[in-house]
Amino acid sequence: MIFVTLEHILTHISFSIILIVIMISLMNFLVYEIEGLHNSSEKGMIATFLSITGFLVIRWISSGHFPLSNLYESLIFLSWSFFIIHMILDLGNPKNSLSAITVPSVIFTQAFATSGLLTDMHQPAILVPALKSQWLMMHVSMMLLSYTALLCGSLLSVALIVITFQKKIEILSLKKKINLFFFGEMESLSEKKVSVFQNTYSLSFQNFYKYQFIQHLDYWSYRIINLGFTFLTIGILSGAVWANEAWGSYWNWDPKETWAFITWTIFAIYLHTRKNSKLKDKGTNSAIVASIGFILIWICYFGINLLGIGFHSYGSFQLISN
Repeated sequence: MIFVTLEHILTHISFSIILIVIMISLMNFLVYEIEGLHNSSEKGMIATFLSITGFLVIRWISSGHFPLSNLYESLIFLSWSFFIIHMILDLGNPKNSLSAITVPSVIFTQAFATSGLLTDMHQPAILVPALKSQWLMMHVSMMLLSYTALLCGSLLSVALIVITFQKKIEILSLKKKINLFFFGEMESLSEKKVSVFQNTYSLSFQNFYKYQFIQHLDYWSYRIINLGFTFLTIGILSGAVWANEAWGSYWNWDPKETWAFITWTIFAIYLHTRKNSKLKDKGTNSAIVASIGFILIWICYFGINLLGIGFHSYGSFQLISN
């Protein structure tokens, strides 16, 4: 009983803190960056991370196995993994302007995990025989870590596409104004000069910082997706070994396995696109591929579980989601 109470307290503390942190992060990102607020949000992230870590440890002790046996536990672990990615980004970028992407990811998974939809899974369950294996921790943790890294990297790629598209619109608008200046009517020429050159200077200044931010997004999305792809490869290989032990075959073209392979293929194409020197705009083209991968990850992680078919049917809101 005490374990259940502690779990309940820790999950609600973590959700409350992360709700405050996301508001601070959005204020810093959209309005103006205030050093004191940034420090407060980082302390809040650490407090939330410790709360979720405490929950996982207590759950592990109370259930007697690593807490990855149902959708509820996997979502909590997914939130914990998002914090790991956030910390990696924070180490590489002290101001961490990308927290406006990583923090909402945490609150989304936390909100769904603590919602009334998964109430039946809040109590630790006894593992089915197929899950009583040393491969449970290895395979499922690798898959969830890969989902986390690939989701974060894909979100950064989506942000890159949006900002690049916005930048191109502004450049086209500037060209149009310059054409009007040179080929429009000659009346009030001096006023036109001042207006056009002021706009040109303003847009050039904005585009410089947008260019820097685009490069920043491209840099981190590539590295995080690379990390996620490595985890996904390890997860699929360890899953194949486990499948051979449990079902007598390394690969069964189960829906979960099939979509995991499709996801792996898409991100392999992403990495190939990034390394293809013949492409003119590798960043944008590869970001489009990563955006497709973002949808596939959710199908692989969550969509297949809704159907409840195949060898992973015990993952359909009952016993495992990997």
